[in-house]
Formats: sequence, structure tokens, C-alpha cells
Amino acid sequence: MRWLVTGAGGMLGRDVARELTRRGEDVVALDRAALDITRPETVDRAVADHRPDLVVNCAAYTAVDDAETDEARALEINGVGPRLLARACAARDARLIHVSTDYVFSGEARTAPYPEDHPTDPRTAYGRTKLAGERAVLEELPGRAAVVRTAWLYGVNGANFVRTMIGLETRRDTVDVVDDQRGQPTWSADVAERIADLGVRLGTGAHGVFHATNSGEATWHELAREVFALVGADPDRVRPTSSAAFPRPAPRPAYSVLAHRRWQEIGLPPPRDWRSALHEAMPRIRKESSS
Repeated sequence: MRWLVTGAGGMLGRDVARELTRRGEDVVALDRAALDITRPETVDRAVADHRPDLVVNCAAYTAVDDAETDEARALEINGVGPRLLARACAARDARLIHVSTDYVFSGEARTAPYPEDHPTDPRTAYGRTKLAGERAVLEELPGRAAVVRTAWLYGVNGANFVRTMIGLETRRDTVDVVDDQRGQPTWSADVAERIADLGVRLGTGAHGVFHATNSGEATWHELAREVFALVGADPDRVRPTSSAAFPRPAPRPAYSVLAHRRWQEIGLPPPRDWRSALHEAMPRIRKESSS
């Protein structure tokens, strides 16, 4: 099976391409310079030339705060681009996995994880544009597309919370981190594995919406304490604070815990606990951060 990965220069896109290559798949990995998904002729040409059996769309506008004043551009990348990809796939009998986000939900405090079929209610421009992309993909490719929602991503490549905490531990005596936002710290390499697993099942009954986050839940404060502990630092150097201490244009979800029922329906176990993933990821992240 031939795979085409868009957004392959980003953290998740690089991990997806690496995981597929590790499995011996035929992979074409295109970064933003090689494929602008907002240009119809470029999308059509890429799909026609490379003839993928399956496209994984990791391309996205992810500047959550900037989207509040740049929603038109965010919609072009997060909504229009996925529709163009889906139409190109439909024209050539290819399948599509589209990466989305927890921001499609309201993020209001809850006591149970959001199931995959929970009503969406985005409260930010970023969330609205990502929801537009979800709907476009599922409309254009019924039965042959999957939406994979993820959240709180960290990884070896690119800027992310875990790498930031590793850096701050060496530069500051204490760090203030919010403890009123709850979600699922998620290693991008684990998401890449889930996407690869889903790809081989897509079109054989597996389609629709899936949640690819590590299991369990934590606040950002709890995650930061775990990072400090894993680098041999005193976790008490991480001090709790509220979101009000860090005002931002786009409100962050207070609750971003996602359920994983759909994986069991296609014969896969729920993703592993976030602490287990972080413990495995840390040596690789630290090595990259120090290089």
C-alpha cells in the first residue's frame, strides 16, 4: 500500500512518516513547501502523480491564538484544504485519514471523557476551522475516511510543552504552571502508531471518528511535575497557578479528556497510559533537546 503524508515537516507528520517507513510501507512524505493543501491544482497533481492508496493529512494551521484574528486563513488550511484532499482522493479511489483536535468540543468541565459521538461545540476560531475540516472529509469520502482527534501532543521534533519544561528546568528556580486545565498528555509517536494501525483497517469497516490520545488524565501542572521528576529535579519547583495568570486571545479548554471506545470496536486496545508513554519518550526528547 502506498501512503502519502501531508504536513510531513511537522512533529506528528514526521513521526507518521517514520513509523510507516519502519513498517516497510511505501511512503511519500510532503512538507508544506512540497504540497500546499489549499491550492486545488497542487493537491490534484500530488494525488495524481503519487497515486496513493491512502492519504494522511497532518497539515494544519495550529496557531490557536493567532486564529482568533486570522480565522479566514485558518479556515483555508484547516477546512478548505482537507476538502480538496478528500475530493482528490474520491476521484482516484484513495482513502483518507485526517488529523483533528479536542478543540472541536466546548472544553467545559466534565466528569467523564468525551465519547467520539459527543456533540461538537467549539469555542475558538481554531476549533471551528478544525471542525469544518472534519465535516468536509466525512462528507466527501463517506465510508472511506477517518478523523483522528488528538490533544496535548508532545514529541521529539518541534516546540511542545514537554520540551519547554525540560528547558525551563535548567534556567529557572521555579516554574508556574496552570492546574485548572485537564487533559491527556500524548506522545506523537503513539499517535503515529495508531494512524498506521487504522490505515490498514480503513475501508474494511473502520471509518468515522477516532480519538488518539494517551489514556488517563492530568493537569498541565501534573505533567510538568512528572517531567521534572524524570530529569532528576525536584517536582516541588513546579508551582500551581490558574489560567487567569496567563490570559490568551483563545480560551483553553478546561477539560479535554477523550474516550477511546472506537479502537476496541476495530479490535485494538485503548492507548496506553500517558505516564508510560512519557517515561519511554523522555530519553529520546532529552537527547534531541541537548543536540
